[in-house]
Amino acid sequence: MNLVLFGPPGSGKGTQAKILQERRGMPQLSTGDMLRAAIAAGTELGKKCKAIIDSGELVPDEIVVGIIAERYDRPDCANGAVFDGFPRTIPQAEALDAMLKGRGRKVDLVIELKVDDAVLIGRVEQRIKESGGIARADDTPETLKNRLAVYYKNTAPLIAYYKKQGKLVTVDGMAPIEEVTKAIASVLDRVGRKGCLEVG
Repeated sequence: MNLVLFGPPGSGKGTQAKILQERRGMPQLSTGDMLRAAIAAGTELGKKCKAIIDSGELVPDEIVVGIIAERYDRPDCANGAVFDGFPRTIPQAEALDAMLKGRGRKVDLVIELKVDDAVLIGRVEQRIKESGGIARADDTPETLKNRLAVYYKNTAPLIAYYKKQGKLVTVDGMAPIEEVTKAIASVLDRVGRKGCLEVG
């Protein structure tokens, strides 16, 4: 099964993807991790990415999809994978669909982790308070507000894109981690039992 996990920054995507990898053996394909790994490995794509990132630019979609394809073709993804943090835009979703279609596969299920922005911002403020007012530059309410704005502008349209394909399921991302894990597990088990979607 190919599963896309998405939700705003701080919604717990990475945490849930790691749990799925540990408990269900579904490889977690995190674009950030893959880019860093490709650069560290010095592959052709990695060298291209390094030059782009070093110049302060964003890595173009076709290169990101190339890195995902390279990783997806490894044996551990034979039964599918969890896409964490990708796609982020409609063009990326279309590119992912095309890449999978070329391999006779598809995105089977999309789980959106729904969260409350005000609570996420409150959590950041609480962390700062607990650390005596010291915050990492990337962990301030202002930074989070900017990242949320970018998410709603670029990524939120994917909700309608996947809803139209009948693949979207929404889970309450504000619940405790273990409850979110249980909710995701129950969706995956339900899909598996119904057999209406391909399960690897």
